[in-house]
Amino acid sequence: MRDNRFGRAGTSALAAALVGWSVAGPRIPTPWRVPMHAAVATILLMVTGAPMGLRPPRLWSGLRLGSAVAAVAVAGIATTTLVPVVRQSMAGRAVPDSAPVWLLWQIPVGTVWAEEAAYRAALTSVAADTFGASKGRLLQAAAFGLSHIADARATGEPVLPTVLATGTAGWFFGWLANRSGSLLAPMLAHLAINASGAGAALILQRRLLSSSR
Repeated sequence: MRDNRFGRAGTSALAAALVGWSVAGPRIPTPWRVPMHAAVATILLMVTGAPMGLRPPRLWSGLRLGSAVAAVAVAGIATTTLVPVVRQSMAGRAVPDSAPVWLLWQIPVGTVWAEEAAYRAALTSVAADTFGASKGRLLQAAAFGLSHIADARATGEPVLPTVLATGTAGWFFGWLANRSGSLLAPMLAHLAINASGAGAALILQRRLLSSSR
């Protein structure tokens, strides 16, 4: 275990600050939002000195586990698009004007990198040093779930189910990082879930648009 430089108060403050940042983040002008999220996460990595496991042999462990989970996630999302209620939800999902920017910039950098670096690396590392591995993972999962309240309200999604679902996902991503010893594992899984969901919504909406012409 590393030296605990933050303590209970500092660790709790970091978790609360990340939740607060999720409220302030959407107010940042759109052109600056992604780089700001990525920059904040990178700064947190530097300040906390959190290990990322992006060098061999942990890198290969993260690649194997992350790829396996990503493949299952993509297959699962593709299968759920056959369910009418899921198709209806995707058809009504708000999507950005530029699909390439969404898929190649906003999701991988502004969401996956920013959230995995901030929550699964920085916060998890500090929380594990303070409370132990299991409680530390629960703390980051709780903070991750609460950080999606603003998104749920903005999109009209039910808040409690959103918090529970994203909190569970945060715990699972934390487990992947711990299991593999590499941040690459949750990054690949997170990217697969978000990108395949976004891609499915784009494809479905374009098909519906074409069929209505």
